[in-house]
This record gives sequence, structure tokens and C-alpha cells, in this order.
Amino acid sequence: MMRIARVWMPAVASLSMLLATTGCNKLKARDQLNKGVQAYKNARYEEAIEHFQTAVNLDPTLTMTHMYLATAYAQQVVPNSDTSANKALADHAIAAYKDALQIDPNNVNAIKGVASIYFSMNKPDDAKTWQQKVLAADPKDPEAYYTIGVIDWNKARKNSLQVLADNGLTDKPDGNPGLPKKACEQLAAQNGPLVDEALDVLHKAIDLRPSYEDAMAYINLSYRRKAEIECGNADARKADIQQAEDWTQKALGARKANVEKANKATKAGVDTNK
Repeated sequence: MMRIARVWMPAVASLSMLLATTGCNKLKARDQLNKGVQAYKNARYEEAIEHFQTAVNLDPTLTMTHMYLATAYAQQVVPNSDTSANKALADHAIAAYKDALQIDPNNVNAIKGVASIYFSMNKPDDAKTWQQKVLAADPKDPEAYYTIGVIDWNKARKNSLQVLADNGLTDKPDGNPGLPKKACEQLAAQNGPLVDEALDVLHKAIDLRPSYEDAMAYINLSYRRKAEIECGNADARKADIQQAEDWTQKALGARKANVEKANKATKAGVDTNK
């Protein structure tokens, strides 16, 4: 009995010390988080990263530490810059977001963070994959639908410009009726699925956010790409262009309404503070 007690008592003491150390580390981690947040608010991002990284080291089980670290890195990423320093910042941001996802796989903000970094670094395929993960976690996110639509449209536009250039043509907003039929059929094979998906997801974005003027603008652009691949069907091309014009007007109307709403909100805020 005494032998069991002698074995058990040191084990209890070790466990107590471990719990005390763990609790102390958690407190230290939160202190580092607070210091990091203050540095971040004052745009001292490198200092903020040091504090957040220390917090991660002290308490790697806390999702918040990884999210703050990722955000501090992401804040410094310059869109479309391919310098080694910028790529390193992007890689660090993505790694930190993914560490957060190891703890909380359904953390939508972390998933959005990865998607945003890939988009800003001009990696559309990766960005689209991660936006689809956003929708898997939150099917009612209008921005994810919108971003997928933008990615699809950009790909379609790139394809169009190449085919047009190969045929000595420049892009015009009328659906490029002068594109030779063979070239048009080639472009339709490339762009048909992209345009269809772009229109589908952009409409879903507007269903979720009826005043989404940017989504409306891209529906206009997508219908112009659709008109381009009607391949000799003048009536279909004309109908697509009319749809594009209609959505242009809807976008302008939404923009006007959104500005008026923002102005009213600002005015109400000023009046309230008097």
C-alpha cells in the first residue's frame, strides 16, 4: 500500500506542475495576444507578428492565436506582386490560417482568409477551390458566389482575348460578331462552361444580397461573353446583349440606392451624436 502511495504521490505532483505550467502559458499567451493587437492597431505589423507568434508557441491550441498571426501576415501581402518577400508573407499567412483549421475545421473566416490570399496572389484555381470550401461551410455567403463568378469571367476573358488576337480582332462590347465560325466554336468549347457557371453563381449572390451592385456588373459582363459564343445565331447574340444592357441599368440603380442608403446612415449617425 505504501509502495503504491509513493508511486502515486510523485505522479500527482507532476500532474499538478503540468497543469500549473499550462495555465501559466495560457495567461502568457493572452498577454502576448493583447500586446500584438495593440501593435497591429498601430500598424506595427512586424512587432505584432512577434507577439502573435509567441502566443502561438505558448498556447498552440488556441484558434485565436493562429488567426491573429495569419491576419498580421495577410495585411502585408501586396496583391499581384510576385516578389520573393511577398510570396513568403502569403505563404506564412496561409500556413497560419491552415493551423487554425487544424483546430477548427469549420472556421469560415480561416477558409475565407486562405481563399483571399490565393486570389490576391493571382492563383485563381486555388482561390476557387477555397471559395467552394467557404460555400461548403456556409452556403449562404454571397461573396463566395461572387468571387467564383469573377474568377470564371476572368478566365473566359483571357480565353477570348487570345482567340480574338489569333484572328486579328480586338474585343468589343457587342459580342464580337465578326469572329469566324470555327474560331467561335473553339472559344465556345472553352468558355461555355465558364460563362454558364459565372451567371449561375452571380445570380445566387444577388438572390442572397439583392443590392449587390458588383455582382450585377459582372452579370452584364458575363452576358457579353455569352453573346460572343452564340456562333452565328444573331437572335441569341442580340438577346444576350440586351440582357447585358438590362443588368447594366440594374447595377447603376443599385449603386444609386446603396449610396443614398449610406448617406442616410451617415446623416443619421451625425444627428444622433449632436
